[in-house]
Amino acid sequence: MMSSNGKSKGSETKICILGGPGVGKSALVVRFLTRRFIWEYDPTLECSYKHHTTIDDEPITMEILDTAGQDWTIHREGHVRWADGFVLVYAVNDRQSFDEVCSIKQCIDDIKKTNTQCVLVGNKIDLLHEIRVHTSEAERVATDWACAFFETSASDGGDEIYELFHELHREIKRRKMLECKPRRRSSAHQMRQVLTKMFKTQTSKVTSAS
Repeated sequence: MMSSNGKSKGSETKICILGGPGVGKSALVVRFLTRRFIWEYDPTLECSYKHHTTIDDEPITMEILDTAGQDWTIHREGHVRWADGFVLVYAVNDRQSFDEVCSIKQCIDDIKKTNTQCVLVGNKIDLLHEIRVHTSEAERVATDWACAFFETSASDGGDEIYELFHELHREIKRRKMLECKPRRRSSAHQMRQVLTKMFKTQTSKVTSAS
């Protein structure tokens, strides 16, 4: 694909960040974008970002929607239909946030009517003495969802924060490629049908002439 200036245009991915209030969604996004940790921010402010990066040697444009602490149910259908994939965040020291993210995943599936590309993220892993959701339990849920699972600390940073966004992009790209294949097979099948019909017509004419 080419851009208007004649240069190669890379993939575009739309990612929505979802989870309960106070789990560190905005902090994770800012850490990914700037490699910095924000101590103070407005928990009710919804923000969107356009991020240009390179993944697997391919230029990528990521549109990231941070739903922050808003009641996502108000805009959930619009957010879900807009996004290609989802980062579902809970805090490892908040059991309710884990239950909430499971409910959010069900809502996404109900709206999309298909398997959705997502990653499950347990944030605030630096608070080891306060853990309420253990790794093994979250891993089982991620296995049921057929998605990747990461434990992170937005305050400490770590490569896993960058990898979770990259892995989600890869999954979205794989899904889009699979969705394109049936259309190509269908076109080839239609072409075979046309050629077969033409061949039968020509054969019929030859037989009649003889």
